[in-house]
Amino acid sequence: MSLDPSPAPAIELVGIDKKFGPVHANKNINLTVARGSIHGIIGENGAGKSTLMSIIYGFYQADQGQIRINGKPIVIRDSQTAISSGIGMVHQHFMLVENFTVLENVVLGVEGGALLGRDAARAREELKRLQKDYGLEVDLDAIVEELPVGAQQRVEILKALYRGADILILDEPTGVLTPAEADHLFNVLRVLREQGKTILLITHKLREIMAITDTVSVMRRGEMVATRATAETTVEELAELMVGRRVLLHVEKGEAKPGPVLLSVKNLTVKDSRGLKMVDNVSFDVRAGEIVGIAGVAGNGQSELLEAIAGIRKPSSGEILIDGQPVAELDAARRRELGLAHIPEDRHHMGLVLKFEEYENSILGYHRDQRYGRGAFLDLEAIRKDAEDKIAKYDIRPPNPRLKTANFSGGNQQKIVVAREIERDPKLLIVGQPTRGVDVGAIEFIHRRIIERRDAGKAVLLVSVELDEIRSLSDRILVMFAGKIVGEKTSEAGEQTLGLMMAGIAA
Repeated sequence: MSLDPSPAPAIELVGIDKKFGPVHANKNINLTVARGSIHGIIGENGAGKSTLMSIIYGFYQADQGQIRINGKPIVIRDSQTAISSGIGMVHQHFMLVENFTVLENVVLGVEGGALLGRDAARAREELKRLQKDYGLEVDLDAIVEELPVGAQQRVEILKALYRGADILILDEPTGVLTPAEADHLFNVLRVLREQGKTILLITHKLREIMAITDTVSVMRRGEMVATRATAETTVEELAELMVGRRVLLHVEKGEAKPGPVLLSVKNLTVKDSRGLKMVDNVSFDVRAGEIVGIAGVAGNGQSELLEAIAGIRKPSSGEILIDGQPVAELDAARRRELGLAHIPEDRHHMGLVLKFEEYENSILGYHRDQRYGRGAFLDLEAIRKDAEDKIAKYDIRPPNPRLKTANFSGGNQQKIVVAREIERDPKLLIVGQPTRGVDVGAIEFIHRRIIERRDAGKAVLLVSVELDEIRSLSDRILVMFAGKIVGEKTSEAGEQTLGLMMAGIAA
């Protein structure tokens, strides 16, 4: 009696090659993804991961090579071909109509005609079944924009499953999630695997790779350089494979030597457009030679606090002093003149103009500086030379100051912002989510630059939703919940202790 052959892999890529002009994004990629597995794809920003996934999903077509789905060769000309082949994709930035309900978003483009009567009823029953089978709880009648980010992501997964996906591609799925939401997502992925679904997980977070995947493949500069069974590798090996050198995963820093107070926040209250208190009577100091981290689940007032200190948002009451000088009535430009630099949480909306070339972004906010020209006339040669120096010092890739900023990877865009702000030698640096969407090599680089500010006797205020980052970089940790500072801890505080405080439970 002959044994049944092993099932064909869910995905096989053979010799996939893709160029965009002079950029060789994917070089002769070979990849095999077992059916019913969670397969991680990791690599630095710009390594070619997103291009490869876009080829599988039909956004791009390969210049050469073959794709096989469940053993059968297929030409995926567009996303509709991918969907009809059982492939679904959950993008890092969700593809949802925010003022539609969950039900309307899921069936949009599938049902045909108005979402009324039997069609809607049939869709509702099918979605209830999918929710029960996979643990994807979400109110089908809720308006999407009113849902937390984790629930919106579950809507995206429901959309893919409703369309019959057996293969799910998730691109940086935890980049916008709280730790609790990430844990819930991982539970969903495990259930999907148990039900026979195949998951391709794109992430730069090595701990997540170790926690959830069966197999991991590493890309570097457009090439697939290694594939490992997750149980047979380590975080250190994967980091080295990604970057091509040994990577320091934990920040090394000496003892802080706090000096005079450079930032003082006193009884600060900030309201949003609805009149709700986002920052509620907050007071704290940051001294020269120390890093003060603010931990908290996103949406608890950290963003509004940073914006108020930076001069972007006007506080309702309270004081902000930079090196002893009240600044609550000063605009952002005047605060920069006093020695404040700001690396914003959202580089796309507040840190960069993506249509500008790199050298133009390298002086945003500082374009009136005399080194860049006089009066209304800019010295473009001086600006480009300054940009080239920053590119070299901060290893910004590609090293082209004339390239539009939209064409840099997320990690290199972040380096453009970091270089612009830190190279001003500010006495006070405020930083929001410094390594959001950044790969392990760039994380190490950015962390070192922040530590260098502290060691140079400057003050640093850090906001991050990454507890590892807060604990690793900070000398003191303040925890925010519901707009208030609910406690202060040292960097020795455990994750559980900080997590309870972030949830509003005293610890």
